[in-house]
Amino acid sequence: MILTLRNLKTSQAMREAPKVKRRAVIFDRDGVLNVDHGYVGEAGRLEWVAGARRAIARLNGQGVLVIVATNQSGVARGLFDEAAVERLHGVMWDDLAAEGAHIDAFYFCPFHAEASVAAYRRADHPDRKPNPGMILRAMADWSIDPAGALLVGDKESDMEAARRAGIAGALFAGGDLETFLVGLGAMK
Repeated sequence: MILTLRNLKTSQAMREAPKVKRRAVIFDRDGVLNVDHGYVGEAGRLEWVAGARRAIARLNGQGVLVIVATNQSGVARGLFDEAAVERLHGVMWDDLAAEGAHIDAFYFCPFHAEASVAAYRRADHPDRKPNPGMILRAMADWSIDPAGALLVGDKESDMEAARRAGIAGALFAGGDLETFLVGLGAMK
């Protein structure tokens, strides 16, 4: 699990708060929040999916936690490092803050079975989706009610991770993310 420094204060406050079960939408990143240009590891390649920032702002306004759980094999493949992932998440945080919105936490898995960087070569890492490690950790860290949690992803591996974590999953095939979530009944 990786929590960016921007989330550290919020994370500590959540851990110290009473353990009330909360609702959450857990998003995959590439292909759901941002356009998947293939190994998006730098801010210049960040292009938000239509409706993503509005959807996050609406969820924030409804008191729903917004979490990101993303596989980032570009780190394992040597295309960029973990610091680049964190910088990109910082840009996303700043973009959202400019609109009065936020992501509560970012979790990412840099491991891959076929990594070219030996330190990240791990077969079947528990955090790499379709395994549910990042989701289960987020649920524990943020006291998320499984019955009130939804994972939105663009791949079958995301849906399998949701199943393994015991939460609902919704396969996003593109388009406007806000419209998609309203259609699911995930937000008002």
